[in-house]
Amino acid sequence: MSSQLQKAVRDGVTRAVAIVGLAGVALIHLLDAPGKFTETPYMGWMYVGLIAACLAVAAALVRTSDRRAWLAAAALPASAIVGYVLTRTTGLPQATGDIGNWSEPLGMASLLVEGSLVALSGGVLASRAAAAPAHVRSARPAQQRTAQAA
Repeated sequence: MSSQLQKAVRDGVTRAVAIVGLAGVALIHLLDAPGKFTETPYMGWMYVGLIAACLAVAAALVRTSDRRAWLAAAALPASAIVGYVLTRTTGLPQATGDIGNWSEPLGMASLLVEGSLVALSGGVLASRAAAAPAHVRSARPAQQRTAQAA
């Protein structure tokens, strides 16, 4: 098998796994949403935003393996993990009922899927950064400095 074919197959499989993971995050939050709308409506709407964003990023990954899609595929589940930790530690406004409730089954499933997605997306982004030509890697910080100075 040629190197180019191996890369294409690896990219396709990686994207498919990420798409399934994003669908899993959306499904888990869809299952938990009815309770959130009755307990804390603003969290229910945050769930709707997360579900829609996960589906949009999954659709983007169906079409392309763009770096921005992979960044979103890492950022969305990372933000959900942060939200889970906040609701279990300090609580959120009008949502203190889950403080200390670390063993909720949907929450544990969510953490597993979201953590896996963060790891997968991070691995893809890291491998691409390492594979970038040296002149591209060294030019990025200079471009960022120039943009910040402007």
